Amino acid sequence: MRNLTTASRTAWLAGGLIAGLAVAYLWPHERTYAATADRDTQFMMITVPVGTSGAGFNDPIEAVFVLDFLTGQLRGAALNRQVGVFASFYARDLAKDFEVDGDADPHYCIVSGYAQMPNAGGISMASGCLYVGELSSGKVAAYAFPWRETGTGGAIVPLQPLHTFQFKSPSSKGK
Repeated sequence: MRNLTTASRTAWLAGGLIAGLAVAYLWPHERTYAATADRDTQFMMITVPVGTSGAGFNDPIEAVFVLDFLTGQLRGAALNRQVGVFASFYARDLAKDFEVDGDADPHYCIVSGYAQMPNAGGISMASGCLYVGELSSGKVAAYAFPWRETGTGGAIVPLQPLHTFQFKSPSSKGK
């Protein structure tokens, strides 16, 4: 009787294992994504997804952006994976966008995300975008940018503002 019970348990265990593996294999898989970011007291660096390989492979590539808290300048670049050099360059004067004067003490925050903005006028947009917040203005702005695997030819392309929203009333002290 004991051998029959052990065999039954083993059969159920094997059947459950096979069913679990079959479900895991057939279940739709979703890729996970995590942006990389690091900050110091005077600047922040963040990565943003730009697209996949031109060959059609699902092989994502990212751009890197640096936000200078002192000047409000946001600059970025993306690598050309064939030759391993930065080939696409981007910039934006956030101090002007957020109307931060020279005497103010701005407090910026930046994150990246997926936007999948549509291509327009023959220009391919990056799959990601940047969200920038500034405390004294009380605004958050979204920025998109074009991307090509071959680069921008050394030219600095301005980031394109998409939209802003007010998350709090503007203050003169940033608190």
